[in-house]
Amino acid sequence: MKKLIYSITIVLAALAASSCQRDVIEPESVIKDSTVEMNDFDRWLEVNFLKPYNIEFKYRYALNESDMGYYTVPADVNSSVIYAHLVKYLCIDTYDEIAGVTFTRSYFPKMFFLIGTWEYRNNGSIVLGTAEAGKKIMLAGVNELPLVFQYYEGAELDDYLNTYYIKTIHHEFTHILNQTKAFSDSFKQITSATYVADACFDTDDYWRGRGYITAYAQSEPREDFAELLSEYVTHNAAWWADQISAASKETAEVRKTDPSAQDGATLIESKIDIVRNYMQDSWNIDIDVLRDIINRRMGDVVAGKVDLNTVEIL
Repeated sequence: MKKLIYSITIVLAALAASSCQRDVIEPESVIKDSTVEMNDFDRWLEVNFLKPYNIEFKYRYALNESDMGYYTVPADVNSSVIYAHLVKYLCIDTYDEIAGVTFTRSYFPKMFFLIGTWEYRNNGSIVLGTAEAGKKIMLAGVNELPLVFQYYEGAELDDYLNTYYIKTIHHEFTHILNQTKAFSDSFKQITSATYVADACFDTDDYWRGRGYITAYAQSEPREDFAELLSEYVTHNAAWWADQISAASKETAEVRKTDPSAQDGATLIESKIDIVRNYMQDSWNIDIDVLRDIINRRMGDVVAGKVDLNTVEIL
């Protein structure tokens, strides 16, 4: 018993002695900022995005930049190089051409963030991209780009690139412009009674016959406006005429259940007129000229006239 008491006493004494000692604080922090060595792509991005436009093209995965409500994966570097060229040639350079470098520097988002996969919603739709507070555009599905160029060509390549990649950027940039200068409330009133919060993506719903250019445009006026502008400028005049014609035909189906329904073509045309006036009056941009520039540049890409893989700094 005495030995046990003596042992406890010695341990307590040792602990007391050690607690009186002062900890030595090292002058240098053990927490180090992570550093990434710049590669050729980083240097190319600095010359083509960061220095001229103060735009960060973020292709390395960052959890805080991603939407943690979805399962996502990093963007592949080679795929990111292709997308960076597409963004530069088909979007940034396009707005430089029609509105000037000052416009692009002032209003284009200051960050593009890339993820490798699409974001899948539980209603069967996918998220192609998002815009946040006018400062950031997230672009998804990046890792499919090499396969897109491998398996598609000509008009099919044009359509796929526009549908899943380029239209997304123009759509999200439209949101940024709308956040800076609001569009007229009269736009919201044209089809105010038929917007649905979770738009059905089944083509049998005859959305053009109800006055919407896409099924997603039915979700709310902001998306309707952005869908109209982005669809208009990424397609040619013949495509637009086909959509207006289809809208009139689909109206006949709508009227089987709603005899008082207005002609879908008339509704779409009324809305595109407001879009046209908004872009002209607010930004001095003629959407027909913008459409011509985008289609010409997309033609260059599809024809293989634009190098999408080189990051050499000239």
